[in-house]
Amino acid sequence: MSALATDVAEELARDDPQRDVQLSIEPGMAATGDPQLLRIVLVNLLGNAWKFTSKHEQAHVSVGTVRDPEHGPAFFVRDDGAGFDAKYKEKLFVAFQRLHAQEEFPGTGIGLATIQRAVRRHGGDVWAEGEVDRGATFYFTIPDLHVSYSARGEQP
Repeated sequence: MSALATDVAEELARDDPQRDVQLSIEPGMAATGDPQLLRIVLVNLLGNAWKFTSKHEQAHVSVGTVRDPEHGPAFFVRDDGAGFDAKYKEKLFVAFQRLHAQEEFPGTGIGLATIQRAVRRHGGDVWAEGEVDRGATFYFTIPDLHVSYSARGEQP
């Protein structure tokens, strides 16, 4: 997963070289799953992070793992971009339910629904936290997630 996230991030940076995005990708992340579906998840999540930070001169995007109290080990993609109003978070993963105007942030409105389908095909779950103008964090689980907690100083 770390290598896949790095590849996707490098593609985004190559396609938009004028952007100043500080990217942090946790090393050693791994999961067992369909590589094409996992790539789709990261393309959409990192693409959204890239897009929704575009109004900032400097942006920060990070990819890593956490232990969620409810879901267990999970991956996350966090940005400091446009964010979203938490009262609409139930609409995030519904196709064509956009929280931002097309003129402000272009897109098809199916990216997050696609992510949810790909994650659920692996038996996982996806959820998000955000705050308007303070960024967003998208989390997802893959049941066969391999996290090296000892490398990060955490215990499972």
